[in-house]
Amino acid sequence: MFRLEKHYIDEMIAHARQEAPLECCGVLGGRDGRVLKLYQATNAEHSRYCYNIDSQELFNINRECEENGWQFLAIYHSHTASKAYPSPTDIRLAALRPESLYFIVSLLSPENPEVRAFRIRDGEVTAEKIEIV
Repeated sequence: MFRLEKHYIDEMIAHARQEAPLECCGVLGGRDGRVLKLYQATNAEHSRYCYNIDSQELFNINRECEENGWQFLAIYHSHTASKAYPSPTDIRLAALRPESLYFIVSLLSPENPEVRAFRIRDGEVTAEKIEIV
């Protein structure tokens, strides 16, 4: 189970709404399983169907995490017109960071956004429970 403070869920949802109808993306950095910072990033694809964190932003996020002794605990992105479940593209991209948790914010029902988390390793998708604190 992954513990996450509610304001991070709220920030992911707000970011998804702000970028809609395009997908948003970002990173949750922290240490020892505790999120300490949410990094909103630019979707370099500017797409409704896929995401790619801007390379310069990703470099800067990596550098700040390393300087603080943090890890990429999770990567998040939105689905603006589909359920909160990894697409085939999401599964393929997850091979680049198999240690990360993947959050998906679905705006399929904009008034009732859904946030789910997944482990994606070797093409296998496993839902991860989220404890909101």
